[in-house]
Amino acid sequence: MGEEKEIFAYNEDSIKSLDWREHIRLRPGMYIGKLGDGSAPDDGIYVLVKEVLDNCIDEHMMGYGKNIAITIEERTVTIRDYGRGIPLGKLVDVVSKINTGAKYDSKAFQKSVGLNGVGTKAVNALSNYFKVESYRDGRTRAAEFEKGNLLKDHKETATQESNGTFVTFIPDDTVFRNFHFIHEYLDNLLWNYCYLNAGLVITFNNKRYVSKNGLLDLLKRKTNEDEIRYPIIHLKGEDIEVALTHNNDYGEDIFSFVNGQYTTQGGTHQQAFREAFVKTIRDFYKKDYEAADIRQSIVAAVAVRVQEPVFESQTKTKLGSQYVSEGGQSMRNFIADFFAKELDNFLHRNPSTSDALKKRIEQSEKERKELSGIRKLANERAKKANLHNKKLRDCRVHFNDDLPAKNKEEYILAKNKSTIFITEGDSASGSITKSRQVETQAVFSLRGKPLNCFGLTKKVVYENEEFNLLQHALNIENGLEDLRYNNIVIATDADVDGMHIRLLLMTFFLQFFPDLVKQQHVYILETPLFRVRNKQQTIYCYDETEKQAAMQKLGSKPEITRFKGLGEISPEEFGRFISDDMRLQPVILEQGEHIQNLLEYFMGKNTMERQEFIIDNLRIELDLIDEPVKA
Repeated sequence: MGEEKEIFAYNEDSIKSLDWREHIRLRPGMYIGKLGDGSAPDDGIYVLVKEVLDNCIDEHMMGYGKNIAITIEERTVTIRDYGRGIPLGKLVDVVSKINTGAKYDSKAFQKSVGLNGVGTKAVNALSNYFKVESYRDGRTRAAEFEKGNLLKDHKETATQESNGTFVTFIPDDTVFRNFHFIHEYLDNLLWNYCYLNAGLVITFNNKRYVSKNGLLDLLKRKTNEDEIRYPIIHLKGEDIEVALTHNNDYGEDIFSFVNGQYTTQGGTHQQAFREAFVKTIRDFYKKDYEAADIRQSIVAAVAVRVQEPVFESQTKTKLGSQYVSEGGQSMRNFIADFFAKELDNFLHRNPSTSDALKKRIEQSEKERKELSGIRKLANERAKKANLHNKKLRDCRVHFNDDLPAKNKEEYILAKNKSTIFITEGDSASGSITKSRQVETQAVFSLRGKPLNCFGLTKKVVYENEEFNLLQHALNIENGLEDLRYNNIVIATDADVDGMHIRLLLMTFFLQFFPDLVKQQHVYILETPLFRVRNKQQTIYCYDETEKQAAMQKLGSKPEITRFKGLGEISPEEFGRFISDDMRLQPVILEQGEHIQNLLEYFMGKNTMERQEFIIDNLRIELDLIDEPVKA
């Protein structure tokens, strides 16, 4: 017993202090959110890029530097701004001493994005290689690091370079395993910076990003001119800018920003916008419209500038600030007053727009009333089914859970990991259910091929039991505000039937819940096609190229298994493929893509057009498990 007491002794030796670098590397999720491999837009490698860019943007907002140059070659990121440059005497401290920065004095950075002196330190600590160079008034200094450890502190020298900062880093592949950058995610990030900073020029791998009209340009890029119901309303005031219109989609599509930061999970400013818009519309038309009817099909962007913003986490995806500035208006009153004046004036001056908006609201009202009867019956059926819902094996943590008083950062990480796998049949769902992480991974099992819902009205969501149960499982009947899972993963076999089920599910989401795809919640699970092994090693391969490489590596005729379906993969093996190293293919809707045209082409009745496309693009791939076929 004496030895056991010694093991669990609690004394001075039990207390440890980690230095800044050790703490960031031990708990990276606290600083950059999800680790991930780059498949999701909120994966940590994009947060690293954003943390460096935020400093460049803050310089631009202060009036220094109108150009930023970014290159990404394979895994190496370089970012050059033309601001004032980091003060040379503090160069090493700024990137390696926690809570060191210029943004604590609100006079220097009145409405900055980063306020806590952590950003570039996290990038430094989580990079295999990190170099920072500062150019300031004809002098320069550089410092190089490896995983946060200083390798070389270069002496200050003369330079011909323009003022600014140049950062190079390579993310640590032991932290971000198998990572890769998806340029579409970076594309969105950079466009958002430009929309929020009209006149700023960003160059990314020789592609130029610039916006003249701010949020108006953003909404033009996010909508199709032939689908919107009235010209985009664009309003600007001190510390606030808004653009909005309505289209024919279901749901709400709201992009919210604070001090140049895209708040993907909204927050107090987005909620204030939703409330203020409803109140202004009711007051203008002098009718007590339902809030859901007013906001149905809205596409909007709202950007505010706040003094010392408070976010719910270091990744700054949700605003918690209740006030615009210390001792100033509440967020709710600030946006409500702006709308009551500016939007009301605009609608009075533009009767054609106000008429079109009224018709859109009344159309939504009519559709809602038509659905009310069937919705009530369907919801009653869903409640009964949910008591014994064999289709859903739920998890413990959900995306819409309230944050606990303690361990907020850890709970936010778990919420962001919350995932639902949509599978086909009992065998596949059985494998995933046995191997999933019960804390954050749920499974929804389809009975077979779902209905092709292209061209149908939303009535089908309630009339079709499977769609209705899926809608309730996701909790998206009234929009994405209470979405239960951050990641919706379609997990089907990699055969013709599996591909067809993917198309049918994506049709369902794009037809009735397009915001799920637009806000990048939908993914395809990639599972290995082959297992190549000998007595010493097993390699799982996701395509023919990987298989050939594995065969060459293992040599002497290894055993090769071709997985024909998810049900053939044992639960023990499946656990590896849905762990932190899970390979996901994001479903990305190209900017300006016409959803109805897209669905018409792939899921409509244009059989001959599709047939000609298939014939013109047909490829035959041989399954080369044995020797290659010789002509």
